[in-house]
Amino acid sequence: MVLAAFLVGLALVLAASAYLAVRGLGLWRVARGTGVRFQDELALFEERSARTERLLAEGERASGDLQVALARLRASQAQLQVLRSALERSLDRVRWLRAFLPGL
Repeated sequence: MVLAAFLVGLALVLAASAYLAVRGLGLWRVARGTGVRFQDELALFEERSARTERLLAEGERASGDLQVALARLRASQAQLQVLRSALERSLDRVRWLRAFLPGL
């Protein structure tokens, strides 16, 4: 009877040890795979972060170029307005010539 109990206990210990070894091996494989995947995701994140920084820098540079272009546009519009008003004044001054020169 003692021998049967000992053999049953030994069988249970061996079965538990085998189960523990299989589960431990599976855990080790998952942990190793998780580390590799984590490194891959971290590298992908760093790559995307660098790309985002590049795009932000390009956006800032483009914004600066836009501000310069807007300043030039405003200056050109002011010059155009001056020229238009000068043209209107000159047309007002020579409007009386229409009576004598119908081609104007």
